[in-house]
Amino acid sequence: MTLATLSDVLKPAEKNRSAIAGLVVLGWEDAIAFTEAAEEVGCPVILQAGPGCRRHTPLSVLGKMFTYLAERASVPVVCHLDHAHTFKECSEAIDCGFTSLMIDGSMLPLDDNIALTARVKGLAKPHKLSVEGEIGAVGYAGGAASAMTDPEEAARFERETGIDALAISIGNVHLQTEHAAMIDWTRLADIQSLTRAPLVLHGGSGIPPSVRRDLARETRVKKFNIGTELRLGFGNALRDYLATHPAEFDRLRILSAPIAPMKNIAMEIMRNLQA
Repeated sequence: MTLATLSDVLKPAEKNRSAIAGLVVLGWEDAIAFTEAAEEVGCPVILQAGPGCRRHTPLSVLGKMFTYLAERASVPVVCHLDHAHTFKECSEAIDCGFTSLMIDGSMLPLDDNIALTARVKGLAKPHKLSVEGEIGAVGYAGGAASAMTDPEEAARFERETGIDALAISIGNVHLQTEHAAMIDWTRLADIQSLTRAPLVLHGGSGIPPSVRRDLARETRVKKFNIGTELRLGFGNALRDYLATHPAEFDRLRILSAPIAPMKNIAMEIMRNLQA
């Protein structure tokens, strides 16, 4: 069994100047492709169930799917709840076998964010599970604007919550379809000087791979969330298959077609983040 927590994979990454990919799963095809990619590269992987995935598939099913893959993998696999907004969601995820919880109180007032995150940390501690919190707010391309992380607030947030990983906003944006993010390196340095936890960048698809690589090696950013980049790959592979197999109607063949391309994309992402 290689079921792992977030701390299990991020602490070694700090020591060897690498980072771990948090890959957004939307279904079985994604999950198997990402796990096989991690095994071939020989590195850990974080399988992430975000709000969209949870609306489509029950949390109990996702937990069983993730743990099934983790228990059979030869590399550490983190079963991660991404962007939970309530204590109840986190409690349910623990019951479903998740090993890592991301509680997102970033849209709340600072005191409320701290209180919610600390409560989730208290919930996870007896189970020896990891908790990721967010300070500042990562916006969306074409949607809500970002609120850049204040270094002093990040220090207080970490101190009063005891979180295991700290998601920050320094120019990263969700749902970017191009590598267009402009990272505020000065802000990052200020955050690093006042905090100690591994740092997380959501919206990793918008960060150029060369910048992701530099961040992994030169900073305490140890987790990159990648979703849009993978969804683009899945959609393109699916369109290609349907274009070349117009008479195909078997959904198992259709949905299996993107697995190999997705695996290749995931391997490229992972290798770029390794030391």
